[in-house]
Amino acid sequence: MCHTHKKGNVIMKQTLCLLTMLLTLSLGRAAADTPTTNGQEDPFPGTTSQWHGCVKHDFKFNDRDAIVVVPKASLPGKPWIWRPAFFNAFASVDVAMLALGYHVVYYDVTHLYGSPRAVKLGTEFFNEMVSRYGLRDKVIVEGFSRGGMFAVNWAAANPEKVSCLYLDAPVCDVESWPSRKETKLWNDFLTEWHLTEADMSSFKGNPLDNLRPIAKARIPIIGVAGDSDKTVPYDENLKILARRYQKMHGVIKVILKPGCDHHPHSLEAPAPIVKFILNNAR
Repeated sequence: MCHTHKKGNVIMKQTLCLLTMLLTLSLGRAAADTPTTNGQEDPFPGTTSQWHGCVKHDFKFNDRDAIVVVPKASLPGKPWIWRPAFFNAFASVDVAMLALGYHVVYYDVTHLYGSPRAVKLGTEFFNEMVSRYGLRDKVIVEGFSRGGMFAVNWAAANPEKVSCLYLDAPVCDVESWPSRKETKLWNDFLTEWHLTEADMSSFKGNPLDNLRPIAKARIPIIGVAGDSDKTVPYDENLKILARRYQKMHGVIKVILKPGCDHHPHSLEAPAPIVKFILNNAR
């Protein structure tokens, strides 16, 4: 069988799977999603363009880049998936969720290393999306690479606002990445957190240190990683997070890609991730 034909079969199976999930979502879940405002939501601001056939709004919030992509047919209650870093990178899950009626949202806190300032900015942005634009008051938060620091730390500070976490090759320990070997990034991290080297012996701002509020809130986590990732090693990050979360009786699934050293990567056929989100999101 030729490669093109194989790929066509994969795409067809993926499409059928997503259509099945869409039917399940529409019949079994949409009735439970209720709007969070009185129906007088503002239109999204900024310049408009197209992203995967849908309208994309680019604007600023608190002087930081923000993006909202509006699905062609939004589900009741306007559910959304939110990236804090690297919009459009390995976006197969975002594209699938968009097709299912989810808004795809981005707010740039990429280089803030999950700091208290990043968490505060994220909360202000979340509140704006919910109160002014009518998005659902629980969100799926994505954490790609260093975005994982924000995703976990923000969820720990706002567990009532999170329905699910999707972590892809996430940074879970700054001693692993950026680590002191990356001198500039390490110093940027210390500056953002207002830390000195002496403070690091008692540092408790890693995602690995902030899982208990998430587990207590029973927030499900889906993680993807390459077992040979050299940038953010799986054994030093997601593997430890998963083990600790399981000990706290948290729901977590890890999809490990053998021999994959790409960072990050997601899945070309995202059905397993999307299915986990739809089946487990609070």
